[in-house]
Amino acid sequence: RISRPPMRPSLLLTLLPAAAGLATPLRAPGRSAVGVPARPVLAAHGFARTSLARMAEEAAQAPPAQELCLETGEEVEECTLLSWDAGKITAPQALIDKVKLGALFGAWYFLNVMYNITNKRCQNAFPMPWTMTVVSLFVGIPWVLFLWATGIRQAPKISPEGFKTLVPIGAAHALGHAGAVIALGAGAVSFAQTVKAAEPLFTCVLSYFVLGTVFKWQVYASLLPIIVGVSLASLKELSFTMKALYGALTSNLAFASRAVLSKKTMDKPVGENMDAANLYGVLTIIAFILSLPFAIYYEGASFATQWALATSKVGSFWLTRQMALDGLYYYLYNEVAFIALDKVSPITHSIANTIKRVCIIVATVLVFGTKMTTLGAAGSAIAVLGTFIYSLAKGKYK
Repeated sequence: RISRPPMRPSLLLTLLPAAAGLATPLRAPGRSAVGVPARPVLAAHGFARTSLARMAEEAAQAPPAQELCLETGEEVEECTLLSWDAGKITAPQALIDKVKLGALFGAWYFLNVMYNITNKRCQNAFPMPWTMTVVSLFVGIPWVLFLWATGIRQAPKISPEGFKTLVPIGAAHALGHAGAVIALGAGAVSFAQTVKAAEPLFTCVLSYFVLGTVFKWQVYASLLPIIVGVSLASLKELSFTMKALYGALTSNLAFASRAVLSKKTMDKPVGENMDAANLYGVLTIIAFILSLPFAIYYEGASFATQWALATSKVGSFWLTRQMALDGLYYYLYNEVAFIALDKVSPITHSIANTIKRVCIIVATVLVFGTKMTTLGAAGSAIAVLGTFIYSLAKGKYK
């Protein structure tokens, strides 16, 4: 009895092609399997061996397949955070998008708070609101011109008809900004922000008279908390001044007009490359040009005297730096806001605006030590909450 050694796996792999060829012999009609020539079998054997060799070579040369992150049976996009020869670090794309959006909102809030604080500090030392208006508008212009000139951002191409459409909107933007700056200088920042929460009231009124838009009663009812809150804050605000009230109300009227005019006249593109960021850049340039004559008229004669008085107390370097920072914060927070709000739904937009206003009020109260009565604080809270309720009602009852 002869014992056979066990067959090696390599030998089995070698015999597999031959077995495949023998399993399917070429049999002509009327001939037995014994009579089949051996050449077709050998040809099949050689072909199979060649195919396996080619497949093994291609598999060795092909890059390793990337693993997919699956969730609920669907492929989840991944973002590579860091990669090297031995591997990489990835994260779900949805998570990365949320982090980016959170960073945008954080930058928007930070820049907005810093603008309000810097503007108030400048006006405490240099009470020239029209000058501050022009400077804050001007600082952003070299920045946006640099982006256009270098090609980092495509420059807008506006037709003459487009300029006719944009000039009234730019005028409303200029007046709204000037009113807000006047309100910031004349009273507490918290009070100005509370009054500015009443902007939806002006938007509803102008929408009716200019556009003929009539909202449902639930939308108008949601304006009551805003009116009550602003009234309480105005009556019990320790830093209340009529100039601050008129400035904030003028700002509300102008910004509401800007929104209504935009809806009425910008039903078609006013030019090429007019995305949200470029539109804001063009409106900033128009607003600066229109604001400059008013600044010269109201404050040109007293500018030198007020500048000398202010710099004798705080220094010219400090005041110049603060005014430049004020303009930079103003332009950047508006541009970041355009980018961030373009990525979210209207409800998220309203929540973000509510949180932003709360952040400004709390931050400026802490920085400047603004004293608020209990009713004044309650009025501010009611007015800010009312803007959120209005946004929800307007989104639901269209």
